[in-house]
Amino acid sequence: MYLEIVTPEAVLFSGEVTSVALPGIDGEFQMLDNHAPIVSLLAKGNVKVYGDMNLEEEVADKFSKDENGATLLPINSGTIEMKDNKVIVLAD
Repeated sequence: MYLEIVTPEAVLFSGEVTSVALPGIDGEFQMLDNHAPIVSLLAKGNVKVYGDMNLEEEVADKFSKDENGATLLPINSGTIEMKDNKVIVLAD
């Protein structure tokens, strides 16, 4: 699936990933390839991305890795849209 992570300052990531787990307002949820279309609000927590992420040098310091190999991005809030196998995360 294609993932795009956008903040008010910049596009932090754009590329293919295996899956993504997100901190929804009703709890964490995960999306895999060909997930049904969805729009949801995000709460404070970590966006967990699974798969190889080639991060640009200027944004790499915003991300970290967890013990399971997922790439983490802490957010305060946001919105997610999944449609046509493309995930757009608008994060704050």
